[in-house]
Amino acid sequence: MNLTRRQVLARGGQTAIAGLMTGLPAGWVGGAYADDSPETKQVRFGMIALTDCSSIVMAHELGYFKKFGIDSVVSKEASWAVIRDKLSLGENQATHMLIGMPLASTMGLAGSPVKPMVIPWLLNRNGQAITLNNELKKAGVKTAKDVKPLAEKAKAAGKTLTFAMTFPTGTHAMWMRYWLASGGIHPDKDVSLVTIPPPQMVANMNVGKMDGYCVGEPWNYRAIKDGIGFTVVTTQQMWRDHPEKVCAFTEEFAGRNPKTVKAVLKALHLSSVYIDKMENRPNVADIVSRPTYINCPKDVILARLLGKYDYGDGRVEQDPNYMIFSDRACNYPAKTFGLWWLSQFRRWGMVKTAPDYKAVVNRVMRGDIYAEAMKEMGVAAAMPDMQPVKLFDGTFDPKDPEKYARSFPVHSVAA
Repeated sequence: MNLTRRQVLARGGQTAIAGLMTGLPAGWVGGAYADDSPETKQVRFGMIALTDCSSIVMAHELGYFKKFGIDSVVSKEASWAVIRDKLSLGENQATHMLIGMPLASTMGLAGSPVKPMVIPWLLNRNGQAITLNNELKKAGVKTAKDVKPLAEKAKAAGKTLTFAMTFPTGTHAMWMRYWLASGGIHPDKDVSLVTIPPPQMVANMNVGKMDGYCVGEPWNYRAIKDGIGFTVVTTQQMWRDHPEKVCAFTEEFAGRNPKTVKAVLKALHLSSVYIDKMENRPNVADIVSRPTYINCPKDVILARLLGKYDYGDGRVEQDPNYMIFSDRACNYPAKTFGLWWLSQFRRWGMVKTAPDYKAVVNRVMRGDIYAEAMKEMGVAAAMPDMQPVKLFDGTFDPKDPEKYARSFPVHSVAA
């Protein structure tokens, strides 16, 4: 048989391909398969020195990010404003963030430029607290109502009490506002409310710059260990299993890199499950206590991570509602939570008219991305949503957030 040069080359190529396919599953031969690897393999994660950064840190340290094709860098930042700006500018591609911040950035509130962001993952629940100084402890303060006459006296003398939180639209601001208002104190009229980065809280209270603050751990227990204050209330006592920090992305990055985002979530799932095994928490505390991350003694971090609460005023308990990272559907970004935050923005005059609650929350709280990532892992994840939640002084119905925002006797709702 006479074969042309082209026919010989073609047959040789077919033989080579057939050889390469030998031993592969029958279903693979002749098929076309999508590349599931991340579009962006190098991902820089921003974080603040707080215990609730742990799932990001452990995903990095335990190699979980690498397992899903992510070459991770964890960058400790100085403040929440820096966290927001570095994410907005693309210096960080993912970040540890307060749940209210992506909502505020999407809406352009409180000085934030409009930069749409998404929340496909809640990092943790519970584990924050309000710390007061020793002067208020000596005065016998146990509730916000006990603070009111002291605040009135200080204001009349021209020396208003000062309380600190970590970012105007963040969780600590809302917990502090909510707690003060429960005692009849208007946080914008009766006291001074200032912004301090979390790691600087203890030092600022130590030199007398504030009477109390709300922050995440370990900076509440650190104040007790240093002998400068006490925990008056934990946030889980205000709202059991409340949402706290999130892993956030810009909407633009998430849209262009869906596989990258899902790879990050898969790694976070593994690290979150690891952390919620209590036998692993000493190792978690050992790693996150390092100067690279929180820079705080391991024992200060570990105590409350294990639910061992010494409040610094004689109360000691094993709290069953300690910080969680995976349990009880922890990671699902429920719309209920976004609606509660918008109701508080409205309550405190951060928006002058009723926001489009549904549109904003649907844009930011991306349970669909969460669900896709968990499905690809074969994880049967619970996704409860739009259910009423009970706080220590009432119930929030997510079906009518505007009514809820207007229901409080202490508020700044515009007419």
